[in-house]
Amino acid sequence: MDLGLTGRVAMVAAASSGLGLGVARALAAEGAHVSIAARDPGRLAAAHAEVDAAGPGRVLSTPVDMRDDDAVQAWVERTAAEFGALHVVVTNAGGVPHGKADAFTPGQYREAMDSSMLPHVAMSLAALPHLRAAGWGRILMITSEAVRQPLPGTALSATARVGLLGFAKGLVHALGPSGVTVNVLAPGCHRTPAFETFLEARLAHDKETALKEITAEIPLGTVGDPEDFGALAAFLASEQARFVTGTVLVADGGNTRGLG
Repeated sequence: MDLGLTGRVAMVAAASSGLGLGVARALAAEGAHVSIAARDPGRLAAAHAEVDAAGPGRVLSTPVDMRDDDAVQAWVERTAAEFGALHVVVTNAGGVPHGKADAFTPGQYREAMDSSMLPHVAMSLAALPHLRAAGWGRILMITSEAVRQPLPGTALSATARVGLLGFAKGLVHALGPSGVTVNVLAPGCHRTPAFETFLEARLAHDKETALKEITAEIPLGTVGDPEDFGALAAFLASEQARFVTGTVLVADGGNTRGLG
């Protein structure tokens, strides 16, 4: 299936590894020009090579701390100037510590908002003039299954990222007449470097045994893969998804049990 992304210009935040990199590779494979950003220049350079090898389009990489609004704005402007337009914006941000709701201070909650919610807001707002000018656009926000099923150990994540849903819904109405869709992706456990770190830091026994215990709770009996997640994001960025907006799409192997 041709997703209609050839020649489109896409931006993917926090794309040096994990889900962000999976999305960037998928968009590149569909023929898009892809601009990626991350904090670590070394990891970003390695990701640049991977994305460049994935498809025929051009790749731009820029070291950016997504908590720095001015740096985010400059990255957006550089991308639009380099490629002449902007069509697909994939917002993404770093994770937050695990723990129960009473385990953190107000300052830590404030920091979680700064690191896990506001980068999405800053990037989306910076991109709006370019998306409106193009008359066609997609905003995809990568969050977490915690926005649909908060767990005892995801208090910071749920608090910060649930607030993002309100912002996304507001954008749906603001951007609808412009031909720009807005959707939220809520991934569960995927085999990413961050997930590997979680296995090592939080679980005392060997990683493979810990992985089996986690997957036993997931109806599909496995964790996700960044390539699968990238394919899902590419579809939502496609021409075929033009009537899909305002959704929260959970990709967690059936782990979320709620009906809402």
